[in-house]
Order: sequence, then C-alpha cells, then structure tokens
Amino acid sequence: MTDAAKAPPNGRAVHEQAVPAATDQSHVSFDVDNKSPLKRMQHFLHANPTAIPFIVLALALVLFSSIVGARFFHPFNLSLILQQVTIIAILGCAQTLIILTAGIDLSVGAMMVLSSVVMGRLAVMSGVPVPIAFILGLMVGVLGGFINGMLVARLKLPPFIVTLGTWSIFGALNLWYSRSETIRQQDVEAVASFLQFTGTAFNFMGARITLGSILMLILAGIIWYVLNRTAFGRHVHATGDDPEAAQLAGINVRGVLIAVYTLAGLICSIAGWALIGRIGAISSISGATGNLDSITAVVIGGTSLFGGRGSIVGTLVGALIVGVFRNGLALAGADALWQEFSIGLLIIVAVALDQWIRKVSG
Repeated sequence: MTDAAKAPPNGRAVHEQAVPAATDQSHVSFDVDNKSPLKRMQHFLHANPTAIPFIVLALALVLFSSIVGARFFHPFNLSLILQQVTIIAILGCAQTLIILTAGIDLSVGAMMVLSSVVMGRLAVMSGVPVPIAFILGLMVGVLGGFINGMLVARLKLPPFIVTLGTWSIFGALNLWYSRSETIRQQDVEAVASFLQFTGTAFNFMGARITLGSILMLILAGIIWYVLNRTAFGRHVHATGDDPEAAQLAGINVRGVLIAVYTLAGLICSIAGWALIGRIGAISSISGATGNLDSITAVVIGGTSLFGGRGSIVGTLVGALIVGVFRNGLALAGADALWQEFSIGLLIIVAVALDQWIRKVSG
C-alpha cells in the first residue's frame, strides 16, 4: 500500500492530533477566595489603614478604664485629654500631608513656636495692631514651609536633611528674636487678647471644651475634604505612591510638593496660635516636643512612612492614642519614663505593621 493510500483524507488525523485536549480550567483559574485568615486580615488592613488605630484606641480605653476606674471616663478627664492632644493633632495634620508625599518634616514644631513668638512680640512688645501681627505670624509659617518645599522639590534634597537643617535655623531665629524671654499671660490678655482666643473654654455635659479643640476638628475636616474630594488630594497621594508615574500621568510633582510643604507651614502657624491659647503666655521654649509628637501621631494613626497611604482621621486617632496612654498611665501612678516607653513601643509596632501591610502590594 502506498503512502498516499495510508494517509487519511484531507489530513484529518493530523489535524486531530494537533488539537490539544480540552484544557483543565481549574489549573489556570485563580482561586482568590482561598486565603488564610492572616492573609484576609492583611488585605483588609491594607484597604482600611485607619482600622488598626481605632482598634488600638478601643483596647487602650478598655485597659485604662479597668485599671484606673471611673475616674478615667469622667467628662473632665476626657476633655483634658482632648486639650492635651489639640496641638499634637494640628501639627499632625501638617505632618500627614508631608508624609503622604513620602517626605518628613522635622521642623513643624520649630515653625509653630517661631510663628507664635512673632505674633506675640509684634502685638505686645512692638505695638503692631493685633490683626497685622496675627497675619504676619501666619506668614512666618507659610514662608518656612515654602522654603522647605523649594529645597526638596527644586534642589531635590532629602526631606529629612532639609527639615533637620531648617529645624535648627528656625530654632535659632526663635531664640534670637524672642531673646529667650517669656511674655506673661497678663500682658498678652491686656494688649492682644485675640491671641488667647483659642483658649476660650465652655462647658459641655461636664466637660471643658476649648475653642482650640474645635479649631482642630474644623481644620482636620477641611484637610480631609481636600485629600479625599479634590484633584489636589489625588495628586498628593499619587506623588507619594510613585512620583515618576505621577509625572508621566501629567501631574506637576514639583508643584505638588511645594504646595504641600507651604500648606503644612500655614497649618504650623495656626498651631502656634492654638499654642498661645493653650498656655496663655508666649514662650520660646514651649512645644519643644512638637516635631516628634506629630510624627508619632501620624505613624500610630496608620499613615505609611513610604507615602501614598494614610488619612487625617487616622492621625486624629493616633493623637488620641498618645493622649490616652499618657493620661491613663499618669492616673495609674506610672512614672513619666514609662509613658515615653509605651509611646516608643507603639511607634515600633506601628512601623512593623506598616511594613507587613505593604507586602500586599508587593
């Protein structure tokens, strides 16, 4: 029999051999539901960055209420915690904007104090009309933030180094201009009582609420809206997540960075106004821990130090966690060193969790 006779008609057998068997779809499908509980939690926390600080805050409230008793939930004590974290939370709002861009600002506290000193000395010591002194004090923060932003965005210097340098510069200017003098509460009240406006308090169901705390909530609400409901907010997140991709998408990354640092400087000067209301006087050494406290609130609040992920709500909760721990340990009779120990431990745990959660996107 010839080869032609052996060949099947139209080469059908060859064609049938060339066609692979039906593919088993079960081998190529992705079973997205087959995740361990730990993986599910990891994805949930990645999608909800404020979940951890809320959980920590709830656990802290339960812990200290069981240790201290009814004193902890007394309205006056709760309002005291709110007053204590007001400055930290306002500075934390400024720090959140910067950390969302994958930067950091070590000079926020120094800008706050310098702004308050300029407001106070111009109004009380130099006789400048209070509205003008107030505006000039705000402009000090704006100028300081703008300088930080230009150095970071235009010269491409590391934010840590830039703000470490300006922290020293602003601190030196503060000591030079203030002459290390404190303006007494009575003198401020007599000449520039408006600067103490944020310290005005009213009673609410047994709690003593200050206007500074109300200002903090309003400011946080405005920043939340900007970050979540405006194009600028989306640009801030995109810049922090991947600046090169943001640039390719048409975002002016340099402009965003300069705007963020300038806005942060303005917020710091507002914190300076709230600081005057908090202590009543004007001191060049007040708010010394503002730089690190603001970073603490932001990190504990769930904002990633690597940028692109976080929220103002988390920062407010982070500031409350710091206040609750310090207040609860103080009521429990713990030494101040254990208060700082607990805050330091929280920072390390928060950063470790952030690293773990970021692996979801890896």
